[in-house]
Amino acid sequence: MALINSAIGVATKRMPKAVTPKGHAVIDYITLGAFIVTGALYWRRHKRAALSAFICGGAELALSLLTDYPGGVKKVISFPTHCKVDIGLAAMTAAMPEFMGFKDDREKRFFLAQSAGITVATNLTDVSGTREFEDRSLRAA
Repeated sequence: MALINSAIGVATKRMPKAVTPKGHAVIDYITLGAFIVTGALYWRRHKRAALSAFICGGAELALSLLTDYPGGVKKVISFPTHCKVDIGLAAMTAAMPEFMGFKDDREKRFFLAQSAGITVATNLTDVSGTREFEDRSLRAA
């Protein structure tokens, strides 16, 4: 992971957890949208960056759809596990420019920014209240 992403991770790890599971879901879908839109915008001028954006967007979509939080469709992955996978997705996003061979191009900045955003959102998410959230959803069913 890029040095700046590591610094962001350290800085936000101990901050108050203000993002709820529902808020995290909204952030995830905004992130997904940014990957898809950027992939479409990059398509004509930079195929490798576009493909990288689509790959990251697909991973974000799959993770979001399979998580047991608001916005998830198939409740396969627990929310705490989702947050752990999110950190891995942030690392993958930061590594895509080097992996796909465009580490010296300006498109790299988008992937570093997305990676930082995913890291911040995940580190500021409250997963301790997840059990209460799950209990309420079970009673409602």
